[in-house]
Order: sequence, then C-alpha cells, then structure tokens
Amino acid sequence: MDTIANLFSFITTPVSWVIVQFHKLYGAIFGVDSGWAWGLSIVSLVVLIRICLIPLFVKQIKATRGMQALQPKMKAIQERYKNDKQRQSEEMMKLYKETGTNPLSSCLPILAQSPFFFALYSVLASIANGKEIGVIDGPLLESARKAHIFGAPLAAKFTDSAEKAASLGASITDVRVVTAIMIVLMSLSQFYTQRQLMAKNVDLSVKTPFMQQQKMLMYIFPVIFAVMGINFPVGVLVYWLTTNVWTMGQQMYVINQNPTPGSKAQDQYLTRLLKHVSSHGDVKGRGKKKIVAAIVAKGPDRNDNERKFISALTKQGMAAQADGSVTKSAEATVDSDAASGGVATKRQQPKRQPKSKRQTPPSKPSKK
Repeated sequence: MDTIANLFSFITTPVSWVIVQFHKLYGAIFGVDSGWAWGLSIVSLVVLIRICLIPLFVKQIKATRGMQALQPKMKAIQERYKNDKQRQSEEMMKLYKETGTNPLSSCLPILAQSPFFFALYSVLASIANGKEIGVIDGPLLESARKAHIFGAPLAAKFTDSAEKAASLGASITDVRVVTAIMIVLMSLSQFYTQRQLMAKNVDLSVKTPFMQQQKMLMYIFPVIFAVMGINFPVGVLVYWLTTNVWTMGQQMYVINQNPTPGSKAQDQYLTRLLKHVSSHGDVKGRGKKKIVAAIVAKGPDRNDNERKFISALTKQGMAAQADGSVTKSAEATVDSDAASGGVATKRQQPKRQPKSKRQTPPSKPSKK
C-alpha cells in the first residue's frame, strides 16, 4: 500500500492543503485538537471531490444509457450464438467497438478518485509516523496525532501494536473496536450499493457477460475492502465510508428519478408517474416530461414497462404526446385547434343505415 501511495505523492500537498483549510474552519468550532475537527475535514474533502466528479458521473450515466440502447442487439447476438460462448463474447466485443461503448465505464468515478485516496493514505501514514508532509508542519502534525474519533486516533490502524496505539494516546482495544465497526460499515455500504444497482436498476431481460461480472463484483468487492481495511488508518476508513454513503445516496437519486429502461425501478417509477398524471391530469416537471417524450419516441420498440404505462394511460382516456405532455384522447386528435385557441369538437360520423335498406335497390319512378 505504501508503494502505491508513493506513486501519487505529487498530489499529497494539494490534499493536505485542502484538509488544513477545512481544519481551520472546524477547529474554530470544535477546537484545533478535536477529532471532530480533523474527521469533518476528511468528510468535507470527500464531498468536495465528489462534487468535482459530478460531470464525470453524468458522463458515466450517458455511457450506461448507451449500453442500454444496445440491449436488443446484444440479445440477438445471445440468441444467435447461444451454443458458442466464445463466439458470443467475440461478437459482443465487436459490437462495443463499432458503437464506441465501454462496458467498464461504471469504474470511471472510482479510478478518478483513486489518486486522492492514496494521497490521503500517504498523509495519514506520515502523521502516524510523526513525519511532516505537504503543508502539515510541526504544530499541525502534533494536533493531528492527538485527534481521536470515538477513542481511536485518526492515524491508527487495526493491525497496529499496543505500543503503537499507546504512542498515539489510545488503547489497542479502542482502536480495534472502532476500526472493526468502520470496516464492517464500509463493506456493508459497498455491498448494499451494488445490490441496489443489480436488483432495481438493471434490465434483466438481457443477460450479458458484463452483468455477470457485476454480480460477481457485488460479492467480491466488500470482501476485498474488508481485507484491505485492516491496513487502513482510521482517517482513510472515514474517507472511504463517506464515499460509499455519498455513492449510495447519489445512486438512489438516479434510480428514483431516471431509472434504467426495462428495470424494476422503471416499473416502479412509471407506476408513480401514472398516479401523478391521474391526480394532475398532465405531466408536471421537466424531468418527467423528458422520460414520457422518450417513451413516445420509441414507438414499437418500447419495453414491457413502457407499453404497460401507455396502455394504462389509454384506459384512463389519456394519450402521451411527443413533447412529453399528456392530453385526453379526444383532444389528442385536434392538437392544432387547441394550440390556436379553437374549440375542439368531435367529428360526427354519418349514421349507418340498416342492412335491409342497404340491400334494397331504390324504387324507380312510375310512368304515367
């Protein structure tokens, strides 16, 4: 871990500077040597980094939506080469290359914040060893070494000896209890976030190698973080736990507001949207209108959830429009009249004649 952290030593000074600036703010409230001042500084660092990564997160969502658009083609490849797994994988890779999509795009946020993670690890490791680093000089170094969170020093690790813990002003029992709890919380939050994604926001109608990999990672990642966590200082555990909580909340927002087409989350979203339309008589909100407009634009390519939504609207005497609005079915045929302020009237159909009259030829006038 120390070797990897050294690779990102170029960013330790900016990271330490940001932590010190936040520490000045929180130190004025909680005291400069308070664990809360230093702990909240790390939490604030996470929030700042994740805010800066929002554009990358948006790009990730767009790339994921691009993958979803390929689902019909991917399903066709699966059916065509269902008895040849190697050929199936080759055709999938060819499809990704032709369309410019990347199935590993979901890893971008993790890769982007890795330098900050290892830089923070390097900063905390230096604090534990009593070495100045970046802008953390003598007085700040001593203050950080005294900072405790629930009795555990920020620079302490689960694997530290009793002597090392004592040198940081804590007992080994406090250090191991606090780190163990944080490691468990970190692993559980990682598992829940991945499980939420797989259970609610994945189109399960198409099975792809990428989905199988994601399912495996759902179980593997928490174990990896649990094993690695025993070598993380408390401050790094605070950083990673905060990151997981942020990711969880961010993902919940996306699932609720812009779910994956064909997923369980989309079915739940469209059910809520149908209730919303029934109550208001129209679609309120730009985001909702975009989703309805996208469903209308798909036409016959709609998935089961979307077809059910359109059918439910029809049963209620409503019709979704291309701009995302919803009108009553009778009004849908006279949009131009409504737009110009005219009164919409139903076109009167000619009265159908009885069968006996249609079959009887008209009588000829009599000759006098």
